Amino acid sequence: MTEPKMTKALMAKLFVQVVVWFGLMGVLLFVSAGTLAWTAAWLWLIEWALCGVWIGLWLGREDPGLLVERLAPFAQRTQQPWDRVFMLCVSVGFCAWLCLMGIDAVRMGWSRVPLWLSVLGAVFIFVDIYATRAVFAANRFAAPVVKIQSERGHTVSDTGPYAYVRHPMYGFALLFLAGTPLMLGSWWGLACVPVMVVGIGYRAVREEQTLAENLPGYREYLARVRYRFVPGIW
Repeated sequence: MTEPKMTKALMAKLFVQVVVWFGLMGVLLFVSAGTLAWTAAWLWLIEWALCGVWIGLWLGREDPGLLVERLAPFAQRTQQPWDRVFMLCVSVGFCAWLCLMGIDAVRMGWSRVPLWLSVLGAVFIFVDIYATRAVFAANRFAAPVVKIQSERGHTVSDTGPYAYVRHPMYGFALLFLAGTPLMLGSWWGLACVPVMVVGIGYRAVREEQTLAENLPGYREYLARVRYRFVPGIW
């Protein structure tokens, strides 16, 4: 299969998707907060959007085929059935999480997160997004859903961060999960993170089972690389 090229249509799709997500997440945050006067939420949205465009443009130049995969829907025909259910739960849970933080940090004012921790949260988010570049550079099959990309010549990725952990994107995502409630000023949002980590861990295990059964060489990779998210921990 011929790999896609970077085109104006692909870039337009990137910008449209960023704008749509910016609008959707903005609605969830500001409606739950009951006001638009929430500086932390505006900064979080701007950081997310700018970093998303930056990574998207970089990926469009370096690997347009992977950008096409990253912009694809979270429900796909070739996706594992269990992963469709998982991604539906993730979508609903993420929306509820944003609403909870709006209610907690602004509408009810239950949480008071120190400024320095909010700044640290913003740093965590940037580090996560920046580190994701290394993941994409090492794995051109890093689709957002669990599937075997036979049409793209799917092979095992074992270089870069994949030489140290099996799921570096999930490992880096822990920074995003911790950084978001800190930046938005919600202790209740932070309290939800352990549950989300368990969910990601479940997906990692199921993903490994799928790849071990269907992707040549993946069982050998599992034997070489012991840890999933963080070297020396899990």
